[in-house]
Order: sequence, then C-alpha cells, then structure tokens
Amino acid sequence: MAWTGLDLRTTLQHIVDTATTLAGACHGALALLDSADRHVTDLFTSGLSEDERRDAGPLLHGRTGVLGALVDDAQAVRVDDLTDRPHTGPLAVRSFIGAPVRVHTEVLGSLCLTAEEPGRFDDTDLALLRLLASQAAAAIGGAHLYEAARQREHWIEGAAAVTRALLSGAGTTDALTTVAERARMLAGAAAGVILQPTADGGMEIVAAATRDDPAGLVGTAIQPGAPVLVQLLGGEEVFIDDSSTDPRMTTHVRSRFGPSMMLPLESGGRLIGTLALPRRHGGEPYTDLDRQLASQFASQAALALVMADAQHYREQLAVYEDRDRIARDLHDLVVQRLFATEMMLESTRRKDTAGGSGTAELLAKAVDELDSTIQEVRTAIFALQQPPAEAPTTFRGRVLRETGGAAAVLGFQPSVHFTGAVDALVPGPVDGQLLDVLRGALATAHRRTGVSAVEVEVDATARLPDGRPAVRLVVADDGRAEDGSRSPTVIWQAPL
Repeated sequence: MAWTGLDLRTTLQHIVDTATTLAGACHGALALLDSADRHVTDLFTSGLSEDERRDAGPLLHGRTGVLGALVDDAQAVRVDDLTDRPHTGPLAVRSFIGAPVRVHTEVLGSLCLTAEEPGRFDDTDLALLRLLASQAAAAIGGAHLYEAARQREHWIEGAAAVTRALLSGAGTTDALTTVAERARMLAGAAAGVILQPTADGGMEIVAAATRDDPAGLVGTAIQPGAPVLVQLLGGEEVFIDDSSTDPRMTTHVRSRFGPSMMLPLESGGRLIGTLALPRRHGGEPYTDLDRQLASQFASQAALALVMADAQHYREQLAVYEDRDRIARDLHDLVVQRLFATEMMLESTRRKDTAGGSGTAELLAKAVDELDSTIQEVRTAIFALQQPPAEAPTTFRGRVLRETGGAAAVLGFQPSVHFTGAVDALVPGPVDGQLLDVLRGALATAHRRTGVSAVEVEVDATARLPDGRPAVRLVVADDGRAEDGSRSPTVIWQAPL
C-alpha cells in the first residue's frame, strides 16, 4: 500500500533524519513495503543522493536484501560488517542496523541506518532505532485508522444519500442508476452496474453508471450456466482480482476491467439483484476494508430499494382509490342528472314539435350538446378507472401519453410523428399550451362520425412567417363535419 498524506510524510521524514543524526550514521532510510510481493512502495532517506538511493536498491530489496530478513523475523538486526553479505549492491557501506516498522502483527517496512566503517553501531543505537521505528509505526497506524474512519464515514453518508434519493420518489430505473452511480464514486470504480435475474435463468445489466457512456454495458447478459452465476443467484458475494483473466467471467466487457466486487442486493430473503463495482484493467485491488464497507452499503441500498417500492405502491394505491371515488361520483351524480335533463328536454321538444313552435330546433341542439357532454364525462370516467401509470418526464412522452389515452376512446391508436429534437427545443410554457390544443383536437375527433384514423405531427423545426423558429402541431382525421364535408385539420404553432 502506498501511504499518502502531507502530515504523515513529514513525520516519517523527520524520524529518518533524527535517527541518522542521533546514531551518527552516514545514511538512513525508512522503506515501506507492499504486503503482497514486498516491493518498496515508499522510501524516505537521509544522507543519500539520487545515485546512492538507486544503489541502495539491492540492500533494501524486500525478498533478498537485509530488509527481507527484518520482515521475516520481525526483529531488529545489527550487522557489524556487510562485506561478507550478498545482495548489498555497490553502495560503499560496512555497518548496518535495522528495526521493523510493525503495526500490530503486520510488518509494513523497516527503519535502517548504515555507516562506512565496520562495527559503528552499538546496543544503544539499536535501542534508539527500535524506539524510532515504533514511533513511525504509531504514525502510520494512526494515519491508517484516520483514513479508515474517513472512508467509513463517506460510505455511511453515501448510503444515507441513496436512501433519501430513493424515498423522494424516483422511478425504478432512476433508483437503480442512483445506487450504481453513488457506489461507483465511493468505491473509486470504473463502473457501477446493477444486474437482475432474467426469465431464462441468467442475469442482465439493467442499469449502469460510468465516467463515459454506459450504453455499451446496459443489456449485457450473463448466460445461464456461467460459473459465476450460481454464486450471484444464490446471493453470495463475489470478489475478483482480475475480471479480464478470471475464468468465472464470461461477458464480452470483461476485458475492460480488472479488480471487481459483485455484491447481492438482498432484503428479507428477497434477491433484488447484484451490484457490481469493477475497476479498470490493472487498477488497484480492493482492500478488506473496501469490501466490508461496500457490502454494508449494498445491504442498506437493497433495503432502501424495497422501501421505495413499497412507498411507490402505496402512493399508486392512494391515487387509484381517489380516482375510483371521483369516477363513482361522476357516474352517480353528474351523468344521471345530465341524462335526466336530456330526457326532460327531449320530451319538451316533442311536445313543441307537435304544436308547431319554432323552438324545436333550439331544443334539439341542447339535447345534442347534453349528449356530447355525457359522452365526454363517460370518457373521463373510463380514463379515471384505468390503473395509474408513471407520469412521463419528457415532452415527447407526454404527447404519446395523450394519444395513448385517446386510443382507448377512439378505438384505435393515433399515429404520431416528431420532427426535430422536441424534448430539447420546446420550452415549458409552450409544451403545456400544445398539449392543451392536442387534447382538445383529439376530443373533437372523437365526437365526429366516421373517424377511423387520426394523424398527429409535432414539428420543432418549423418557422413563423417572419422567420422565427417555432413548434407546429398538426392534427388531422378522416372524419366528416356536420355538413358532410371533410373534417378540418387543426394547425397550431408558437414561437420557440
């Protein structure tokens, strides 16, 4: 592990300088090692030039040099004459003392001093070196604990932020993407993806968050029979050192990634899916702390997803119950009264017609208007009784929702054609006006006889006569007007 942090580096350099000065050494070095292959990850020196730092490499090698013995034995070492020691390199030194830098039982490196004359160091120097090595270990351990606490705090804050976002009412896809993006940022991953089981027994990426375009990931499937699938569907955690070479990974995107975590999103025994956090090929491996914190985050995110789903269903049920009540009120009160009024007017018209009065025509029109009103109210009742759907967020989606609702009344689906980037070009106030006009045009088409087709066109690239950009709505149907002529085409436009 490469240790970072300005305060820590300053402290370790000060320890090396102090040890070199107090022991009267020619050179001092504090080397930190990688726990896996023992290569030097960080080196603090005193009294060494750049060339001498390079020459000290064989002496400080974590496997073959004297430093390797410190790691293996975890004991302080004093060598009065290095002449007979192999792997000391070209550095002109004779005396050597070193003490391991140890945090609990793990040796992270060593503090070493050298001198040009043999037998330069005594037991007092060795005791001093042990003391300063323990100070270095305390500084590193404190920095490690601080970094772990800060990392844990970030993951906790991230889990809380995800819970707040999900309970604010995001849709299913948005909720999964929110989980994937927050986890990707916290883990320092190249991507965050959510996989869910498929009908054929596989798993598929349904949401992804990357620094680049995630389109190449969404839809990627793990086919049934893949080695890793049994673990994922069983709700097991899977940790992979290198996705590109691990035989359990079979998808075509695996070559892009290296270390990876695949964590179950599970709550109450229900597997919602899997959260995968792959890093770039050749990226830094995940530590035990990374894995622990990510697992806790996945558990919290799964619970938040279940709570968000439950809240969404409760809200849908409340809306549906309210709409059902309104539909009953409309049917029981409004429609019955309108129908009774229509019957009274119809009876009056017949009596008036028998008497030869000229009010019969006016009464006939009133009856027709009431009949149309009854039909429109019944249409509203039918729409209210349909299960509530998620409201679309784009202008294009709202247009399609209007035409889809009209299809239930018309008996066929109106055709819709968009020209230009309508979602980007049509501003808020204008889109509301256009939807009002469209709604009215579709209701008018429903009242005409012989209508079997309706064509809707929204053009965001239109121009007004003065050349200004505009959006144009055209609604045409194949019905007939009252005089038998072809129905007029509705054309509406507004400047952008």
